[in-house]
Amino acid sequence: MMGEYLIYYRGKTASYVCDGRLLVRPTPSAVKMLPDAEYDSMTAGGRKKLLRVDNIDNKELLTELFTAMYDELPEPKPKKHK
Repeated sequence: MMGEYLIYYRGKTASYVCDGRLLVRPTPSAVKMLPDAEYDSMTAGGRKKLLRVDNIDNKELLTELFTAMYDELPEPKPKKHK
């Protein structure tokens, strides 16, 4: 199930906003930059564990985080043409 909002960074899905929480994929860079971050899921009992970013007002941190994560994020799936 998809969260309330997706945040794209340079064409790749970088994070999710669900119930007022910012959740990012636990890439090696994200885990390194957010060593104390809690793992959370988009839905109650969800299996996909993501890192919760609590310091969402820090623009510099978020910019650095998304830039560091970019190369580790999966490429978007090609769109199917009807």
